[in-house]
Amino acid sequence: MAVSKEAKAKNKAFFSDWLKYQFKEMRKNGGLYLFMLPYLLIFVTFTVLPVIVAIYFSFTYFNVLEPPQWTGFENYIRLFTADDLFMTAFKNTMFFAVIIGPGGYLLSLFFAWLINELSRRARVIMTIFYYAPSLASALPIWKIIFSSDQYGLLNGFLMNTGITYTNIKWLEDVNYIVPCCLFVILWGSLGTSFLTFIAGLQNVDRTLYEAGAIDGVKNRWQELWYITLPYMKPQLMFGAVMSITGAFSVGGAITNLVGYPSQDYVAHTLIHHMEDYANQRMELGYACAITVLLFLLQLVTNKIIKRLLSKVGE
Repeated sequence: MAVSKEAKAKNKAFFSDWLKYQFKEMRKNGGLYLFMLPYLLIFVTFTVLPVIVAIYFSFTYFNVLEPPQWTGFENYIRLFTADDLFMTAFKNTMFFAVIIGPGGYLLSLFFAWLINELSRRARVIMTIFYYAPSLASALPIWKIIFSSDQYGLLNGFLMNTGITYTNIKWLEDVNYIVPCCLFVILWGSLGTSFLTFIAGLQNVDRTLYEAGAIDGVKNRWQELWYITLPYMKPQLMFGAVMSITGAFSVGGAITNLVGYPSQDYVAHTLIHHMEDYANQRMELGYACAITVLLFLLQLVTNKIIKRLLSKVGE
């Protein structure tokens, strides 16, 4: 259906007026934009541009030594039809994300809620205790705990108590690798999200609880659902984004625990697969295709979580 000249002229006039309004607002708030400029430059340079470049390279064959050659969707077709290890990495990544993402998020919120009920001094001490693991890597300690010989702390405890008389290869046996990785990553997930939730809980207006009691809020669970969580939606959303990002990028922690590749690729993730093709095989175009798919997974998951959080308090 053809667009009439009057409609085109109307759309053009509307767009022109919109641009004039935007420029007028930018001139009015020039100082604010000036303060935002350093961050915007850093964000565009180190976040937006790399994403755009990665999307472009994902449609090419690029090995660093030669100019990129446009191949269209060949990398993506190869991922789903000719790369069996990719499907293993995809399944493992989704498994880790489904457990670590919601698990770490709910643990952070639960402990933040409990600690918020303590006195100020106790709250500070407990906050430091729970946040400390994210400040420094505790993975070497966990490797000592899960060491496969009798000098490993867990094996030593089990053997001294008579629970077992043989060394269990916690980080080498395919039956124990994934549970050990999940436990360690969940334990270390009380990081930025936990601190954000503490701050959000501290900013809740206490008079709202008095008003809620008048309106029929009868217990602490109702206070949490109808008052506390709706009031701290920005912190909940930020924590969700951080949890999603961490859940889909657990490759480094797994490598430090069990090495690369893990036994029978039982803990092989998309991060490992991408690093393999980028750092070892130098197929950067193919690695970028894996990265783009991982980015899309995070984006879709973020949208789903945002919609779910919008229903909090309803």
